[in-house]
Amino acid sequence: MCLEIVYHEETTELGRQQAPGVCPYCGGKVSAVDIETKWLFCFLPLCFKVKRKYSCSSCDRRLVLYY
Repeated sequence: MCLEIVYHEETTELGRQQAPGVCPYCGGKVSAVDIETKWLFCFLPLCFKVKRKYSCSSCDRRLVLYY
């Protein structure tokens, strides 16, 4: 008998807004996207995580902030 682990990850975009600054590659506008990630095990939620990701609206490159 084989036992399979049922694991699923759902990603939902919560909102998109314009962020201050310009893209260092092309000079385009920077947009901030709030993303919610849920990990499910057999339809039971294990973890919720909300992250803000930055990307350029012109060249679609993902930008990383260093504090």
